[in-house]
Amino acid sequence: MNKSELIDAMAADAGISKASAKKALDSFLGSVSGTLKKGGRVSLVGFGSWSVSKREAREGRNPQTGATIKIAAKKVVKFKAGAELGSAVN
Repeated sequence: MNKSELIDAMAADAGISKASAKKALDSFLGSVSGTLKKGGRVSLVGFGSWSVSKREAREGRNPQTGATIKIAAKKVVKFKAGAELGSAVN
């Protein structure tokens, strides 16, 4: 499912216009992104939680040449599925 399909499904399920569903989805994504950017955590009980963790710098290999390269440290977003979501998938 892509973003436009999700907007269509949200509009149909909630009985609202696609424009309203798009605004709601964009607002949700903006709020999650903003919270994570500040180093916070977003948790939706039953669905899952997003958090930011730091990945340390490390050495890697260029697969074409085999040469050793340095991979810079960076922050990564992690998602952990909630119990209800896990049960729904299984």
